[in-house]
Amino acid sequence: MKKKDDRFQKRMAIHHDELRWLYMELYGNEAMFAELTSQMYEFYQARKASLKNRDEKREKNPDWFKKNDMLGMMLYIDNFAGNIKGVQEKLDYLKSCNVNCVHLMPFLDSPQGRSDGGYAVADFRKVKPELGTMEDLARLTEKCHQKDMNVCMDFVMNHTSEDHEWAKRARQGDGEYMSRYFFYDNNEIPRKYEETVPQVFPTTAPGNFTYLQEINHYVLTTFYPYQWDLNYKNPRVFNEMMYNFLFLANQGIDIVRIDAVPYIWKELGTSCRNLERVHTIVRMMRIISEIVCPSVILLGEVVMEPEKVVPYFGTVEKPECHMLYNVTTMATTWHSLATEDIRLLKQQMDVVNQLPKEYTFLNYLRCHDDIGWGLDFDTLKNWGMEEVPHKRFLNDFYTGRYEGSVSRGELYNDDPITQDARFCGTTASMCGVESAGFEGNEEKMKAALQLDFMLHAYMLTQSGIPMLYSGDEIAQVNDYTYKENPLKQEDSRYIHRGAFHWELAKNRNDTSTVEGKIFQGLDKLEKLRKKETVFDSSASVYTYDVHDNGILCIMREHAGEKFFGIFNFSTSDRIAWMQEDGIYENLISRETMELKDVLIPAHGFIWAKGI
Repeated sequence: MKKKDDRFQKRMAIHHDELRWLYMELYGNEAMFAELTSQMYEFYQARKASLKNRDEKREKNPDWFKKNDMLGMMLYIDNFAGNIKGVQEKLDYLKSCNVNCVHLMPFLDSPQGRSDGGYAVADFRKVKPELGTMEDLARLTEKCHQKDMNVCMDFVMNHTSEDHEWAKRARQGDGEYMSRYFFYDNNEIPRKYEETVPQVFPTTAPGNFTYLQEINHYVLTTFYPYQWDLNYKNPRVFNEMMYNFLFLANQGIDIVRIDAVPYIWKELGTSCRNLERVHTIVRMMRIISEIVCPSVILLGEVVMEPEKVVPYFGTVEKPECHMLYNVTTMATTWHSLATEDIRLLKQQMDVVNQLPKEYTFLNYLRCHDDIGWGLDFDTLKNWGMEEVPHKRFLNDFYTGRYEGSVSRGELYNDDPITQDARFCGTTASMCGVESAGFEGNEEKMKAALQLDFMLHAYMLTQSGIPMLYSGDEIAQVNDYTYKENPLKQEDSRYIHRGAFHWELAKNRNDTSTVEGKIFQGLDKLEKLRKKETVFDSSASVYTYDVHDNGILCIMREHAGEKFFGIFNFSTSDRIAWMQEDGIYENLISRETMELKDVLIPAHGFIWAKGI
C-alpha cells in the first residue's frame, strides 16, 4: 500500500482481528475473507478525496450526527421534484425548512408494479431510469455536502427483486445462484417454516413461501412473492452485499438506512426474527464502514417492541447501528392522543431516557409506511384496554368512524379473521386539517393546526434526532388519487405518499394561510431547538409527573439550565400540577412565567426555560 493509504492500514489494524474472528466464526472461509478485505481496500482507493476528507473530519468528531441542529426530512424523489436533478434544484427550499439531512426514499432500480414502493431492488448499482443516474446521485450528494447537508438512503439487505440478475439465474436452475436464496424442491421444509414464522402481510401476501411452477421449487418470500429473501449463510451473499453497500457509500451517501434488519438471518424452527446472527452481520457491517468510510453511519429499521429494538445498538464497546427508529414511541404517541392517556407513553419514554447517551433514536410522527399498532398490550390490559377491541377503536378513531373524531385515513392489510389492521394517513389529516378544510370550519382548522403544532413540538423535545415527512411542513393532507392508478390502487399506503404541492408551498411565508401558519410555527420551533443548549444530546432528560394522565411533561437539564416541555394530549383544558421554584421564560411567547399549577389549553403546549 502507498503512503497515502496509511489511514486505511491504521483502521484495518484496529478492526482486523475482530472482523476476521466474526467472519470465520460465521463462515469459516479464509479465501472469502481475504477477498472481502481486498475489495474493501479497492473501494477505499476508489473513494473520492472529498469523501476521504469528510471521513477524517468526522472520525475526529464521531458524535456529529447527534447535535441539536440535526433535522431530517424523508421524501420521494419523484413526488418531491420529479427526479434527482429536480431535488438538487430544490435544496434551497429544504434549507429554508432547516433540514440538514435529506432521506431519499427508495430510488434504486425496481420493476414497475412489483416494487413494494422501491423495496424490491432489481439492481443495487442503478438508479430508476426515470429518476436519473448514479452520476446524478453523486452530483446531488456533492451539492448537499457543500450546503452542509447530509444524504440518507435505504439499503435493502433482506431480499432482492425477482428481477435481480441473481434471481433470474436462480429461476433458470443455476445452483450457484439458487444457493443465494432459500430454494426447496418440495413443500416439506417450507411447511415446517410456516409453523413458527409469522406472516408479515397475511391479507395481501399470505404465507412465507412462493411456488415457482416453471422450475417446480419453493422460494422464501417473507414480504411479497416478488421479493426473494437472501441467504446470508452463504458468504458470497454477505460479501457481494457489502460491496454494494460500499459502492453506494462512495456515491457520497452519509446515512444508510438498513431496511428490515431483524429478518436478515433465518433458522428453521424459529420465528426468523431477531436471531443472534443478525447482530453478527450488522456488527461486521459497522466494522467495514469504520475501516473504509467512517463518516457513513448506519440507521436501523427495527419495527419491534422496545426490548427487541435496543440490542441493535450493540454495546458501547462493540456498537452495531449508530441510530434506530423510535417506532414504538411513534405508535404510542397516536394511541395516547386517541385515548387522551399518556401513561404508556410516559412509561416508554422513561425506558428510552435511561439508556446510555451513546444510543441515539430517530424520532418521527409519520413516515412513508403504515402505522401498525404494536403497542404494549400486556400493560394496556391492566388499564382495561384489550388488544383486539383497542386496535379496532384506534382504527375507527383515525379513519374518522369514531364519533367526534376529526382524523381521516384508510386501513392497510385489514384482516377480517384476526380483526387486525394498520392505519395510513398524513400527520395533518390525522390532526383534523383535512376534515376541517372539507367542512370549511375555521374553528376546527385552528384546533387542528394547534394539535399538529403541539405534536411537532413534542417530537422536537424528545431525546434523539427529529425527522419530518415531506409535506408535513405545510400540513399536506391525504392524497386519494392513488385509487386512479392501477399500479397503486391496491396499496392504501400511497394515501400519504402523494405528490408534493408546490403551489401550496408558495404560501409558506403567509401566516394567514394554513401552510404559512404551520411552516412558520415549525420554523420557530426548529430554530429554538438549534439555539438552546438544553436540547444538546448530552442533556439529562426525564418525564415529570404533573398528576394528570392527559398531560405529558418532559424536563431537560444541561449545564445548570432547566427546561420543561408540557404537552396536553386531551381535548379539554387541563392543569399541569407542579410547583417549580424560580422564573421561567415561555420560549414561544417570550413572556416570563411561573411553573405553578399551569393551565394548558386543549392540545396546547408550553416550552419554558429557567432564567
